Amino acid sequence: MKKLRVGVLGATGMIGQNYVFLLEGHPWFEASHLIASPASAGKKYSDAVAGRWHMKKDIPQNAKDLKVCSITDVENSKRNCDFVFSALDSDIAKEWEEKYAEAGIPVLSNASTHRHTSDVPMLIPEINASHVDIIPIQRKNRGWKKGFIVVKPNCSLQSYLAPLYALHGKFKLRKAVITTMQAVSGAGHPGVSSFDIIDNVIPLIKGEEEKSEKEPRKILGKIDGNKFVYDESFEISAHCNRVNTIDGHMACVSVEFEKKPSREEILKSWKNFRGVPQELKLPFAPEQPIIYREEANRPQTRLDRDNDKGMAVTIGRLRECNVLQWRFVGLSHNTVRGAAGGGILNAELLKAKGYL
Repeated sequence: MKKLRVGVLGATGMIGQNYVFLLEGHPWFEASHLIASPASAGKKYSDAVAGRWHMKKDIPQNAKDLKVCSITDVENSKRNCDFVFSALDSDIAKEWEEKYAEAGIPVLSNASTHRHTSDVPMLIPEINASHVDIIPIQRKNRGWKKGFIVVKPNCSLQSYLAPLYALHGKFKLRKAVITTMQAVSGAGHPGVSSFDIIDNVIPLIKGEEEKSEKEPRKILGKIDGNKFVYDESFEISAHCNRVNTIDGHMACVSVEFEKKPSREEILKSWKNFRGVPQELKLPFAPEQPIIYREEANRPQTRLDRDNDKGMAVTIGRLRECNVLQWRFVGLSHNTVRGAAGGGILNAELLKAKGYL
């Protein structure tokens, strides 16, 4: 199979590096076009990230000598890549993602800019793969022939939304109170300084609680005509905290359903949960999307964040709640499932559905 040529917008930043790192050896995609600010343009990628390469292994061989291209040269990207991952900061994402899509380049974004745009799908493929069906409408609305924009949600949702969705269809989610403990890598690099986070928990991540409360409504919503209609049948109250771990977002969840499930029904739903990525056997899809640990002290960030390529959600401590109905702890890898790995899975879904 001839691999698709992948561009990475913001390739020198933390999320961009994750894309370059995770795409090494991918059976369908090859990171062959690395794009950054004009300040980095013309440099070899290894020189552009010298002294600030933050992955666990060295720069992939195929990327080291690639010349970094300027984000402003959209026509060059159009000639040299089949689609792009956007790892841009939200403050510049809107301008450049739209320019690339208008030029006929599909854009798969990590930025928050278009998460609530009415004709842009926000994907967790195990949950709402059908939302890609709005892409032809998006193109028609904007006069785009080949380009489109697809986004992924905030990284904090990954640790609890799939477990809730696995129960929502049968038992109907009504209320959830969620407290997240989010790793410092979620702040990017440089993000929270070591001086700030050592011996500390920071009870504010700007904008995170609002995202955690609103984004699930779109993901669990549906296409109605030419736009998304949000699911307003449940309420989420979120507390988001930055804690002293490197990778891995944990969530403590208390939840209430319209029809209270039994413990056995919950565990069975989680064990049997599969989605379109598993049915299609997509390369980055976890074989078991939700892993339940019976040990009383699991999941633990250091022990469980890398489960199944870092793409699985690990759950534990299911027990009855004194205020709502049930409570549990969820864990996901924020820079893999919650960022670049989740973006790659979105791309695999889009390729399988004929959009790439």
